[in-house]
Amino acid sequence: MVFEGLSEKLQEVLRKLRSKGKLTEKDVDEILREVRVALLEADVNFRVVREFIQSIREKAVGQEVLGSLTPGQQVIKIVHSELTRLMGGVQSKIAIASRPPTIVMLVGLQGAGKTTACAKLAGSLKKQGHSPLMVAADVYRPAAIRQLEVLGETLDIPVFSMGADQNPVDIAKGAVSSAMSKGRDVVLIDTAGRLHIDEELMAELEAIKAAVSPHEILLVADAMTGQDAVNVAKAFNERLGITGVVLTKLDGDARGGAALSIRSVTGCPVKFAGVGEKLDALEPFHPERMASRILGMGDVLTLIEKAEAVIDREKAKKIEQKLRRAEFTLEDFMDQLSQMRKMGPIDQLLGMIPGFGNRKALKGLQVDEKQLARIEAIVNSMTPEERRKPDIINGSRRRRIAMGSGTSVQDVNSLLKQFSQTRKLLKQFGDGGKGPFGKGREMRMPLI
Repeated sequence: MVFEGLSEKLQEVLRKLRSKGKLTEKDVDEILREVRVALLEADVNFRVVREFIQSIREKAVGQEVLGSLTPGQQVIKIVHSELTRLMGGVQSKIAIASRPPTIVMLVGLQGAGKTTACAKLAGSLKKQGHSPLMVAADVYRPAAIRQLEVLGETLDIPVFSMGADQNPVDIAKGAVSSAMSKGRDVVLIDTAGRLHIDEELMAELEAIKAAVSPHEILLVADAMTGQDAVNVAKAFNERLGITGVVLTKLDGDARGGAALSIRSVTGCPVKFAGVGEKLDALEPFHPERMASRILGMGDVLTLIEKAEAVIDREKAKKIEQKLRRAEFTLEDFMDQLSQMRKMGPIDQLLGMIPGFGNRKALKGLQVDEKQLARIEAIVNSMTPEERRKPDIINGSRRRRIAMGSGTSVQDVNSLLKQFSQTRKLLKQFGDGGKGPFGKGREMRMPLI
């Protein structure tokens, strides 16, 4: 989960506050000492930690907090507010030019994920109604141009390329001219990187900046490198004046040092976060929502947005009616499972639900993506008739389904038994209009 290590430690520290009826300055100091250790262990910049702790203490030892009926909750509210402020306060969006095209340069070190981030951002902008053009200006890394072209084909977004033997500055200028002539309103320039910052790299990027005057210069940085990412952001900002950061691999960052430090150290906001390998796994960075996730308060707004983006409302209505009549089939179940999986990994979704922000909250709840894949394989090995009428699946059919799905007969039996029990439960709830799914009662569609 995002920030798993930091989240668990902070939640454990703040949990102690809730049990205290009254707080003293000594209590606050002890809590803040533990918060300081948690942040430093999460690889947050030490100057940022010092200012963060000082700011919380100034607000937490006031008479209105220590003398309140719920001092613990007041301090937690202050910590949430300060975490939000630390990460930028409000969401920072792409600055769209009043006269197109909007030109965006993506810069960063080699291996940070610039090319993939370029494609993810292009896909996101396309969904918002824009007409992006991706530009293959990395002429040094083998197959970089081809990689961007393949991603462009997948997303049905054009890629401007002049070949690996051309000057990146000329490529960038040519791309802007092409975008203007073809009505493309956003130009995303995928630039070259190096294994480390050097004069040659910076000189080339400065030349591209001078040639096309980008509206946005986004640094693509690997969140898992912690303070190294912060140092890279500082160096690029000093030479190029970056306008924002795209943090990749945030889903694998259990510490969170980069996300919590970059804004304070460089003054540049984190604008996007990469939370997976799929081309739609790029989220706008919301400081307040991220602070809520860290403190175990969930992130219901992002969960709702994800659901709205993938759930077919017409299908949902039809399935709701079937649930009311206890006519829910394995085909309907697969539709629901497919839509849920489009929203992202299960553990990430659970992390957005209040109270499920750490592994302790998930204790005893098995989140097994492989099991979901097995279920999909079993149902896909059935005929359409078997999915609609599971009661006809006899012994020979079960053996065939098990063989076709690469599972065992016991796995098939287990799935059919669970599905049968679920249908009986739904029927009991719907009978006579008395249950929660009965007549006259509003029902919220479950994700599964």
